[in-house]
Amino acid sequence: MGYLRTCLFMGLVASGLMMSCAKHSDVEKLGELPANIVNVVRSQTINGCRIGLVIRTISDHRVTVDGQPGPAYDGILEGSLVFSADGKRVAYAAQKGAKWLVVVDGQPGPAEYNGIGSPLFSADSKRVAYAAKKGTKWLVVIDGQPGPAEYDGIGSPVFSADGKRVAYTAQKGAKRLVVVVDGQPGQEYDGVGSPVFSADGKRVAYAAKKGAKRLVVIDGQPGPAEYDGVGSPVFSADGKRVAYAAKKGAKWLVVVDGQPGPEYDGVGSPVFSADGKRVAYVVQKGAKRLVMVDGQPGPEYDGVGSPVFSADGKRVAYAAKKGAKWMVVVDGQLGPEYDGVGSPVFSADGKRVAYVVQKGAKRLAVVDGQPGPEYDDIKVSLFPVEWSPIFSADGKRVAYAAKKGAKWLVVIDGQPGPEYDDISCGPVFRKDSLLEYLPVKGNFLYRVTK
Repeated sequence: MGYLRTCLFMGLVASGLMMSCAKHSDVEKLGELPANIVNVVRSQTINGCRIGLVIRTISDHRVTVDGQPGPAYDGILEGSLVFSADGKRVAYAAQKGAKWLVVVDGQPGPAEYNGIGSPLFSADSKRVAYAAKKGTKWLVVIDGQPGPAEYDGIGSPVFSADGKRVAYTAQKGAKRLVVVVDGQPGQEYDGVGSPVFSADGKRVAYAAKKGAKRLVVIDGQPGPAEYDGVGSPVFSADGKRVAYAAKKGAKWLVVVDGQPGPEYDGVGSPVFSADGKRVAYVVQKGAKRLVMVDGQPGPEYDGVGSPVFSADGKRVAYAAKKGAKWMVVVDGQLGPEYDGVGSPVFSADGKRVAYVVQKGAKRLAVVDGQPGPEYDDIKVSLFPVEWSPIFSADGKRVAYAAKKGAKWLVVIDGQPGPEYDDISCGPVFRKDSLLEYLPVKGNFLYRVTK
């Protein structure tokens, strides 16, 4: 829908060591980047940047984190490398002989499983869980403790935000599907979706199939089985409200707090404001698209992106297409037209907004309505907002990674920094207010703080 994409890890160019750095910057050499990188995982948090690499050689597989290689294994499960939410911990699934295990913070667990799922950290980063197969049955391992092996299949476990509760989908027999919450299996259905906890961890919801119809189960109570399709439920931040998309015949609608909204040709997943008072979603009306905010339809466009609320819930922004051009709509006001736009980003105080645009063959960042200098590329990501632009916590500073010719640099408050062969992670503003990113120069990975 006119969004901008970029490669997550650019090719390396051999060159000399980095010598010129911006004043007041600290540079730490993390290590040489190995050959045969098969996967790259990044962590960008207020604690800084980290990067994990899965390396495959003829004889073994291993994970390297921030330039430090881990032990060799016979295999690393694809897509299993994960950082905790605070970026301080790392886990992955590995193969040793014919068995599988999970490595957490460099410490391998018992190699006793016939199959294994990707590990998952709780939101507070203190706990870790994963599905594992023992013999012909599946179980869930939580904090190293295996549960009973009684299911024929298990989905990825999900923690509540406080880490105290865990839920997962499980299968008994061919069709007997349940959601297990805190070790207690729920009602059987012909199909179930992944469970979703409210932010306070007190409530849980999931989509389910009963015969040919779909419904949503909230706190163990099934809703009306009258829909031909339902999306994953979404809780408001305070946990008091819940919404989901539903299909009725050929039409789609959004159900908010149990009340179905108007029917359209298509709807997107609903989005609550942080205070839970407002809700928005994308609507398809024939060949047109619009954004519904608080039950009020906005103007029609040829395409729209998902709406974004400011942290205080007072402002809303989204990308919109008119003819062949794209623009960003902020509080109902149209911005200038471009060939493509990325998802808008609000500062924490909601006063500022930034986004990346495409202008012919060039990209530039628009901050508070003012276009910045043109570059050959700017790193952006749809979800999560992994790249840039990114605001500091106080909203006063903004940064992003940009490409100039064959080189990459970080732009801070409109000022370009030194050039590198790649910016592999960041920029990110840390909780100590310093800016951090991980550049590549030659075959070496560095950490820069400013």
